[in-house]
Amino acid sequence: MKTKKNVVVLPHEIYTMMKKFIFIVLVGLGYGYTSYSQTTSDLQKHFEAYYAEMRQQADINGVINALTHLNVLSPSIERRDTLAYVYANNNQHLQALNTIGIEKNDTDSDLAVQVKAISLKALNQPKRALEQFEVLYSRQPNAYLAYELADLKIQTGDNEGANVDIEYGILNSKDDMKYAFYERQQPYEVPLKAAFYHLKGLVQYNMNRENIDLAISTIDEALKIDPNFNLASLSKQALESRKTQPAEKQN
Repeated sequence: MKTKKNVVVLPHEIYTMMKKFIFIVLVGLGYGYTSYSQTTSDLQKHFEAYYAEMRQQADINGVINALTHLNVLSPSIERRDTLAYVYANNNQHLQALNTIGIEKNDTDSDLAVQVKAISLKALNQPKRALEQFEVLYSRQPNAYLAYELADLKIQTGDNEGANVDIEYGILNSKDDMKYAFYERQQPYEVPLKAAFYHLKGLVQYNMNRENIDLAISTIDEALKIDPNFNLASLSKQALESRKTQPAEKQN
């Protein structure tokens, strides 16, 4: 009987086979990449259209969903900042900061700094919020930002710094400028200048607690501008009650 001979694959044949295999793999990868590119492009177009539709319908959750997908498919600083802004504008401040971070960064866009400032303030982080408002103020000072700075400086114990911002704000507040307050169930607005006089009274009390009358008279200036300024009325009542308390109970 004849025995079958073992088939020996020559090195040249191995080389030829490998070339064919590599060619097939590369062709497959090229096809896969093309398919992936087309799929990504199609998805991006889909979510861009979806984003436009959700904006038109004022569907905030839909806008957030669309922006999140777009930022995954085609990341950009502009999309990230916009997504963070939508979160913040929807009072989802933790999500906004998770999207954009909390670090002070001089290269941040104005929108990014604004989101950080507003969200950190809303989450009761006055020192960190103050850093961001200072960046905004350094770029474009105005009475509204001066109010935020003064308010945060009072919270962090910098009464002298707050007083500087308050004086700037009083001088630069125009009659049509309003500031919103939310301590009541129904939010309300008062003239910005009145809001500054209220802060000024608080600073005067903090810096000299023996002269309560001075602080009360300054808060009265706020109430002259707007007699319905509820927070100023509450502050005045609190200061008047302190006048009747023994000195040791006021601290």
